[in-house]
Amino acid sequence: MRNVVLSALLALSFSTSLSNAQSVWTGGDDLPTNPLACDATPATAAAKPYDGGQPTNAPDRKGKTIKVVDVPKLVGIGYFNATSKGIADAAKEMGSMDAKTDGPSKANIDDQITLIDNYITSGVDGILFAANDPVAIAPVLKKALGAGINVVGYDANSSPDARQWFVNQAEFNGIAKAMVDSMAAEIGDEGAFAIVTSTFTTPNQARWIAEMAAYQTKCHPKMKWLETVEAQEDNILSFNQSNTLINKYGDELKGIFGMTSVATPAAADAVTQAKKCGSVAVVGLATPNAMKPYVGAGCVKSVVLWNPVDLGYAAAYVLRAVADGTLAPGATSVKAGKLGDLSVINGSEILLGAPTVFNKDNIGNFDF
Repeated sequence: MRNVVLSALLALSFSTSLSNAQSVWTGGDDLPTNPLACDATPATAAAKPYDGGQPTNAPDRKGKTIKVVDVPKLVGIGYFNATSKGIADAAKEMGSMDAKTDGPSKANIDDQITLIDNYITSGVDGILFAANDPVAIAPVLKKALGAGINVVGYDANSSPDARQWFVNQAEFNGIAKAMVDSMAAEIGDEGAFAIVTSTFTTPNQARWIAEMAAYQTKCHPKMKWLETVEAQEDNILSFNQSNTLINKYGDELKGIFGMTSVATPAAADAVTQAKKCGSVAVVGLATPNAMKPYVGAGCVKSVVLWNPVDLGYAAAYVLRAVADGTLAPGATSVKAGKLGDLSVINGSEILLGAPTVFNKDNIGNFDF
């Protein structure tokens, strides 16, 4: 009898543990979420006081040529080549910014911190960055502010008080809705999907995933979230992770989300090589050049992304405005060259605008 009771308790414990394991997903942060309405009713923006940092004893830089370093998550991939081009284009257009890009060869936060620290020591007027980790990068950015350097983020944020402004490519809940609705349209409201992301600490991707989870639960509750895997912004690892998901879940897997410009084409390649086009949908964020073969072949229906050239361009103009003193706490907009006036949101963020959807009809018109 005792053995029977023990067996029953063990079975119950295993069942409970399995149930809990199945309900747990990883890849999102633990910040509050704000899922948009299921019927596409636009969100109402709430006013929020400035929550960014301030440089200490910054010299008067108004109208003067400033020396700026851009430190992206990593160099050598199409996405950050495009943001770097946007920064260079803006600097040339303004004629008062000496800008260079110098990032780590892999998406490594320690290497990124070392680079920024070196530029604080060597001396720059401004730092542009896309964080690999929002918390880990904060101390070195605060050190830059303490040295009187202007600090502006783009693409992937830090803790707000570690920089002055952040240029947000799109609002997180808007990206989440677009991604989840696109996947639901392809695989149905009861389809199962998985995610290939960079790392669980990469701030923009973690925020998108958290908002995706909230929106999917609210608006597509019967969709099944299988797993989220990390791929380090590495092409080979992204392909291998996608291939593993295809083999692991078999016919149950109906869709893969790619959360990076590396993961999405790699997932599309894995689906193509597995001869699963039409059986496994790929929805994600990627540059059009990387996705043209898969969209053209009909394996991927559409790709969502803002224009990364415009993102870098906007970030450079925001840094110039900060250095000139024309963008200060309490501002509601900032002039960004050919992009016009960009709105201030969430206290200390500048919103680039709506993302672009690339499909078979328009993807050939873009080259980045």
